Amino acid sequence: MHTITPGKKAAMDRLSTKDGVISALAIDQRGALKKMIHALGTEPTTEHIEGFKKLVSSELTPYASSILLDPEYGLPAAKSRHEDAGLLLAYEKTGYDATTPGRLPDLLADWSVLRLKEQGADAIKFLLYYDVDEDPEINHQKHVFTERLGSECAEEDLPFYLELVSYDAQIADANSLEYAKVKPHKVNEMMKEFSKPQYKVDVLKVEVPVNMNFVEGFGTAEVAYTKEEAAKYFLEQSQATDLPFIFLSAGVSTQLFQETLVFANEAGSTFNGVLCGRATWKNGVKPFVEAGETAAREWLKTEGRENIESLNKVVNQTASSWYKKVQVAETAMTK
Repeated sequence: MHTITPGKKAAMDRLSTKDGVISALAIDQRGALKKMIHALGTEPTTEHIEGFKKLVSSELTPYASSILLDPEYGLPAAKSRHEDAGLLLAYEKTGYDATTPGRLPDLLADWSVLRLKEQGADAIKFLLYYDVDEDPEINHQKHVFTERLGSECAEEDLPFYLELVSYDAQIADANSLEYAKVKPHKVNEMMKEFSKPQYKVDVLKVEVPVNMNFVEGFGTAEVAYTKEEAAKYFLEQSQATDLPFIFLSAGVSTQLFQETLVFANEAGSTFNGVLCGRATWKNGVKPFVEAGETAAREWLKTEGRENIESLNKVVNQTASSWYKKVQVAETAMTK
């Protein structure tokens, strides 16, 4: 069982439903959001990015337990969130340097955990790309880096949410059948590593351990796993960690993400919620760019709200409470 301080427990409560389920909205995208706007024939500006995040926050946080934002473009949106919604702030630079091997992590130069806390963060989120089979020297650097982050969050008594995205240094396309076959190993072994106590992680934000498009009966593509095999990987994922963990939507459709959560639950997964981003709001970018704020707000009030409320219903039926995985230290833990 994972032990946390009373301060971290109070922060975790602010980020969760009253039942201990994390039903969070992610809009910390920076590079990805710029690409979406650019694809619609418009050059993205700071006003675009800040404005869209602010709209999403004001319209959708009444239906989310918390929102994940970035301090670069998301602080106005943080101030626009519903009073009952907790705040996660991202600490990583967006993207990674494709010219250097290893997808090494980097922090936002202008920020520290202390400064993010001063902006009202209830928790810190950091994204790490990780290949369990990569050069041990590269992974050693990532281990040390993550240890520093865990210690910094512990010093400020804020929960550390570590987002893990798997990859294979030898496979260029993470959406390919080739990668789908190795993904369960990549995801579940990665979770085992970062559940070790030296990283001081409080919540893992992770991918599902399979590519659902290659599960028998789910996708139209070739089959990488039978339903039984896929279910086994979901169960193994839960057995790989004693930490609370939540699923990211990875940009898949709302419908597929919801079907995935039902499948995970039936397989015996003990996931503790979701941090869902593009599956909820991505179709609102087009009206925002092409018709402006009023059109985007209307989309968010209707389709956006429907997306998040239908997801909430599924999450409440399928996710487990993190209360079962966490105990609070009797007194504040010694530093």
